[in-house]
Amino acid sequence: MIRRVRILSGTIAGKREERFIHRWYGLLRVKVEDTVYTLKMTGNVAQWFKDSERVEIVVEDHVYRSIKRRKKKILEFNEYELYKILNNGEKLKIWPCWVKEYDIPRYNPVTGEELYKYHIVAREAMYENDYEAIAELEQYHYASEKEIVALWKCEKCGNIMEANVRPLCERCGTDEYVHILEIKGSTPASRFLVLELKDRKPYEPKIIAYVRVDPPIPLMHRRLPNGEIERNIREKIFPKDWFHPVFSPEQKLRKLLKSLIKQKGKRIAKNIVWNEARWQAIEESNTSAARIARVVVHPDYRSDGLGQLAVKAAIEWISERRIPEMRKKKHLVETIAQMARFNPFFEKVGFKYLWETKSGRPVLYYPITSEGRRYIEEFLEKDTYARVHRGKLCVPTYGSVDKISSPIRLKNVTKRYSNLLDVKGLRPEIRDVLVAFGVRSRVIQREVLRNVTMEIDPGEIVCVVGISGAGKTTLLRLIVGAILKLRDSRYVPDYGTIEVPGNARVGVLIPGELEPEFGSESILEHVYRKCKNIYMAVEILNKCGLSDAVLYRAKYHELSTGQKERAKIASVLAERPNVLIIDELGSNLDVLTATRVAKKLGEICRSAGITVIAVTHRAEVMKAIAPDKVIYVGYGTCYYEKVR
Repeated sequence: MIRRVRILSGTIAGKREERFIHRWYGLLRVKVEDTVYTLKMTGNVAQWFKDSERVEIVVEDHVYRSIKRRKKKILEFNEYELYKILNNGEKLKIWPCWVKEYDIPRYNPVTGEELYKYHIVAREAMYENDYEAIAELEQYHYASEKEIVALWKCEKCGNIMEANVRPLCERCGTDEYVHILEIKGSTPASRFLVLELKDRKPYEPKIIAYVRVDPPIPLMHRRLPNGEIERNIREKIFPKDWFHPVFSPEQKLRKLLKSLIKQKGKRIAKNIVWNEARWQAIEESNTSAARIARVVVHPDYRSDGLGQLAVKAAIEWISERRIPEMRKKKHLVETIAQMARFNPFFEKVGFKYLWETKSGRPVLYYPITSEGRRYIEEFLEKDTYARVHRGKLCVPTYGSVDKISSPIRLKNVTKRYSNLLDVKGLRPEIRDVLVAFGVRSRVIQREVLRNVTMEIDPGEIVCVVGISGAGKTTLLRLIVGAILKLRDSRYVPDYGTIEVPGNARVGVLIPGELEPEFGSESILEHVYRKCKNIYMAVEILNKCGLSDAVLYRAKYHELSTGQKERAKIASVLAERPNVLIIDELGSNLDVLTATRVAKKLGEICRSAGITVIAVTHRAEVMKAIAPDKVIYVGYGTCYYEKVR
């Protein structure tokens, strides 16, 4: 079917102050010949237009006919497309807001089998509830120094409040007129991209991540390894006009303030000047670079590559729509982040580490164009200090362990349990019931394991399965006992031998029996105390699914049940064992989290050369960890099958 449209060529008209109802709701007036059309859009888009700029409105023919009949020429959010006509005649699409869908499968690293899939919609934040979700996520941002992260305004009475979620107005007693006004830490120039979880379960959040994009910072100086400061480093490496003129209301503020203080007095002058400075800065900002100022992923969805997806989507958005200003072609994306020292997800996307700022924060750049790439590569090749790191900042530290030097061998291993059951000492009413069933005194003897002979090879991942009470935990105990040379009868076979290599270092997690002890220290302190390397400690926590810095400083007793299980795994991995023994892996986690943790654990251990023996009764855990061997235990028998 042929799409019939009308193209209306016009110019931006109207006062800039009238472009907002709320930050998330903007208006743009366009004069087409003698008619003025009002376009509904987001405030973050509307503010970037200058009066008299040329634009084209594209509307479906039936919409155009409808507008002609309207008394007020108002176009709703979904009724039009808007293009800005640039100085060179190029058309830049402005509206509708940028949106792109992604299907992100997660595969078993060994078999290549798909484990699960994310359906993600990446789009610019448009709706008020998008910004409310951003405020809620901001609480989890590692660098957030604010306890309360958002400002809200009651449009009925003008009351401004601080809260992390929509508050009741103290004056009006309702939240009906309360709208989000500002995300603290953001600027008037900030644009937001959100990742929406499509086809989600009822209990899953709608918005699972956001990226905040700003213009570059106005000035950047470089701290050299000897402590010296090299001023205006960017302009020495890249063309100056790539970063100028930049959004900097503070500079405008100082100039305007001096003249107005003389006329109006200091307090009144400040109120007048800030709004004027902001608008002048918005109108003048025009750079060939953008800055990723925030990347926040919901804690339950971290350590699964969604941070990388968020950054990749933001780069596409910046490139296609020239975000944030929608003016010059973008050559570079800049980010300044201390966390980049500990988590390489910016580098995995393709960012290169170039230098540190005067305050000691690492700066990384992503080249959007070949020109940007050329400048970066020349700097990394020619600069004396950059040649040392070659654009790399975060280097994985866990590495590999010394594999066990020989297989773990079980030869004719038998383990029996004997229990005496009698009715002595029981309450009379309980004893009478048991006697009625003929139970007075009985010895229960059972062979849990009978003549078990098998080998577990160095670096193998082995899953142990079987019904409850079959002897899975007993098998683990006997292997642990052989490695640690325990004398307790629970850890020693009745018959047969277990041979373990002399270099075996075992990490054990048998809940309620052999597991890490957490005191009053934070989780990060606990893991760091064990591995003695702060970078490795963060890496371990990230890989175990505890990549929220709020959890780094939490104490063990403050964690949820599922988080406690992940903390235990992190604690055991921090010991850098070459044999890892875990009972009931993933038992306290939901299906998706258990799958993620098992997948990550399998990847870590394969990469490091750790031999894993894990008991699980969950099919999704077995599928995700991709064992080399499965041991079946039940009714005294014990046999294994090689998976590969």
